[in-house]
Amino acid sequence: MNFWSIYQHGFARIAACTGHSAIADPHTNGEAVLRQARRCAQDGVAVAVFPELCLTGYSIEDLLLQDAVLDQVEEALSAIVAGSADLLPVLVLGAPLRHRHRIYNCAVIVHRGRILGVAPKSYPPNYREFYERRQIASGDDERGGEIRVAGTTVPFGVDLLFEAEDVPGLVLHAEICEDMWVPVPPSAEAALAGATVLANLSGSPITVGRAEDRRLLCRSASARCLAAYVYAAAGLGESSTDLSWDGQTMIYENGALLAETERFPLDDQIAVADVDLDLLRQERQRMGSFDDNRRTHASRTGGFRRVPFRLDPPAADLGLRRRVERFPFVPADPDRLALDCYEAYNIQVAALQQRLAAIGGPKVVIGVSGGLDSTHALIVAARAMDRAGRPRSDILAFTLPGFATSDHTKDNAHRLMRALGVTASELDITPTARLMLQEMGHPFASGEPVYDVTFENVQAGLRTDYLFRLANQRGGIVLGTGDLSELALGWCTYGVGDQMSHYNVNSGVPKTLIQHLIRWVVSSGQVDEGTGRTLTAILDTEISPELVPGEELQSTESKIGPYALHDFTLFHVLRHGFRPSKIAFLAWHAWHDRDAGAWPPGFPESDRVAYDLPDIRRWLEVFCRRFFAFAQFKRSAMPNGPKVSAGGSLSPRGDWRAPSDSTARAWLHDLARFDTPDDGNQAIRP
Repeated sequence: MNFWSIYQHGFARIAACTGHSAIADPHTNGEAVLRQARRCAQDGVAVAVFPELCLTGYSIEDLLLQDAVLDQVEEALSAIVAGSADLLPVLVLGAPLRHRHRIYNCAVIVHRGRILGVAPKSYPPNYREFYERRQIASGDDERGGEIRVAGTTVPFGVDLLFEAEDVPGLVLHAEICEDMWVPVPPSAEAALAGATVLANLSGSPITVGRAEDRRLLCRSASARCLAAYVYAAAGLGESSTDLSWDGQTMIYENGALLAETERFPLDDQIAVADVDLDLLRQERQRMGSFDDNRRTHASRTGGFRRVPFRLDPPAADLGLRRRVERFPFVPADPDRLALDCYEAYNIQVAALQQRLAAIGGPKVVIGVSGGLDSTHALIVAARAMDRAGRPRSDILAFTLPGFATSDHTKDNAHRLMRALGVTASELDITPTARLMLQEMGHPFASGEPVYDVTFENVQAGLRTDYLFRLANQRGGIVLGTGDLSELALGWCTYGVGDQMSHYNVNSGVPKTLIQHLIRWVVSSGQVDEGTGRTLTAILDTEISPELVPGEELQSTESKIGPYALHDFTLFHVLRHGFRPSKIAFLAWHAWHDRDAGAWPPGFPESDRVAYDLPDIRRWLEVFCRRFFAFAQFKRSAMPNGPKVSAGGSLSPRGDWRAPSDSTARAWLHDLARFDTPDDGNQAIRP
């Protein structure tokens, strides 16, 4: 494989084009289509969509019935077909065509010197400013037919899917303008039949508010159909007799806007985006109700015809024309991040409040280390008590210092407990830990500096053991603090350690999101200024389990890898089931340049780093080994806790069900595809 090629990773580059129309001048408009098509070809575009009736202008009215115009449409189409012979993109362009006794408003699909097929508009509008039925026939019942156009006979109907034989998942369908506005659009049936790229060729004059209506419909169609929706509207040059035109173009994918161009343009505009066909396929595989819906409508969807073609996409490095979030769980858009944090925080609070109410209102017992996870869990618990009308003193918070606990984190823990008004205590676990190590015959008990996993887990286990016994003694439940990222990596002590609790509010929250949740709690005024300062100090502290004594801080990320990369991988594994090679490709585009792209608001400048491909590959391998071949037995026994992010959870009762005795070989094999030095496929950028 060529690691740098988008087409090797399941993407297809799609374009929505608009430009200047010349009313009733098919030759001029045809030249404009070819001009933009050549630009698209140079850019590696697979599919280029043009506006409705772009060969004549949409606002041509009764001139559509003039033979001189219709003759020139055929001539212009012939010129476009000839001019497309050496061009990469499939061209989807609008033209009026004669068929039987009527004129049809059509999408003509052209590729490499031939017309693949013609799709008529299903629902010509005849209300308000529209009266298309005066000239245009409805095509909604056109299925299974053929049409003679530009000297050749080709498939004709609304039942056509155009499928690339050499680009898996690239299946194109075309509908026209008003077709999108009806309750059951042709594209919905096409998506159930297998279309992944839904093209809408639009005339659509602009009035106040209509652009937002179009966005809503395009976004909705792409989300409901689990598809890409490509929209291209007519612009400058259309008749201004009674209307105006804005040339809006948009590309949506599964509800997300990938690209759009400036409205009311003065010249050619092309929105370009790399659509993730793997993502669409994975979404459809997971959402069984999508195929159930196909079965319900099988009498309609089963009759679609597939028209095959070969795209022969370039294997070169074309870059990546889509935004890839560095932190998939933490959007960089400030408004979206604020909303996500509000919802995540309140999901946790409401879930804990419900659990406490359902089991008789026990007290909450929690270990507070001065680190991120326990800090956030304590904030959530305090808010849950407030909502339930209970005193925060019903939270029994313990800091449990061990052999390597620093004064800094312990002081932060005490300041936080005081600031939140909970019942605070300190319980030193070192005497009990020494006794246990001594009774086990561990070398540390004899004065040897042996800090192995047993030494670490004795401390982790004692902390949890104390918390459970304290909960027994004082009428409480143990609130877990471990996060989604730690569960993914198995970075928790099983059973008697931090893997276990009575209820865990953090189990659905990745480490990268927890940091921003705490920032949001401070910035949104959820706590007073003094508490905010303490929370900020905790945010600025290096992530560490603090289990091994010594001058050098025990850094979690230096051992298991950056949580930023692990959370990136976790999202794409959980949400989309992507291959490691594709995740590496996406991660490189997201992380290779610290100055490119947006960072989440409030993210510290000093923490803005870049990762090269060897680093990305190294930590991807660590993730695959730990996630697929090691950590599942810990997740299979995890306590209850709420799912928080659409990215997924790891509960065996919810999003993720997997055997505890699996192997990582399949994922490591894929990872090796671009890292084997003697097979000619190494990831060398051309």
